[in-house]
Amino acid sequence: MKDSFSRLYLGLVLIILYFPLVFLAVYSFNQAGTMNQFEGWTMEHYINLLADQRLWLFVLNTFIVALIAATIATIIGTFGAIYIHYLKKKNHQSILLQLNNVLLVTPDVLMGASFLVLFSTVIPLTLGFGTVVLAHIAFSVPIVVLIVLPRLKELPDSLIDAALDLGASYPQALWRIVLPSIAKGIRAGFFMALTYSLDDFAVTFFVTGNGFSTLSVEIYSRARQGVSLEINALSTLIFLVTLCLVLGYYFLETSRIKRKEGLIK
Repeated sequence: MKDSFSRLYLGLVLIILYFPLVFLAVYSFNQAGTMNQFEGWTMEHYINLLADQRLWLFVLNTFIVALIAATIATIIGTFGAIYIHYLKKKNHQSILLQLNNVLLVTPDVLMGASFLVLFSTVIPLTLGFGTVVLAHIAFSVPIVVLIVLPRLKELPDSLIDAALDLGASYPQALWRIVLPSIAKGIRAGFFMALTYSLDDFAVTFFVTGNGFSTLSVEIYSRARQGVSLEINALSTLIFLVTLCLVLGYYFLETSRIKRKEGLIK
């Protein structure tokens, strides 16, 4: 009985999550050109999408910003997590963790408005690519810190002590012991930061300008004039690419674990 209820609950959750995506994908082939009524199948919206150079420019902008911001945020967040973890004074460690957590729960609108004030008055910068990247780095760093810290807590202190006793310097211990041991956490932090950056709208909306924009802001601008089924087509393609990447990563990890288990046997 309990297993049946769990399966029913899981099925209901999956339907709620995936039905809008399926609905969106189906209507990307709608011949009517609207979301009101489905009249037949067509590839017209995908053809128009491929010819829409402006939209693809925003897609490229989005991925460039996400890759740069996620890379820099991962570096800063990883070393920040290491610094917090190895702080000797626990009260200082607790204060830094609380400050990091405050940034995680701060509403995006408030953060975006804060960045707008910062870049407009405190540090006058022309709104555009640079301000978007800086803002995305800032809100991604706390995410990386939060993901990397648990991996550091799993790392035995005896490994570092053994390396130091054998003559390794602190930078060598960091490079050869700590970083390889927390590599999974670093990768997870990078992909989470990448996801947050790709998905962000509120912060980007405040700090974009000078002709530069990202996909989320462009979709919002177009939606105010009426939803185009080109957006449905683009969203469907992005979902399929994401699904392929997730499945590919799953199969790679599964095969790696099986090979590792085979070597142990």
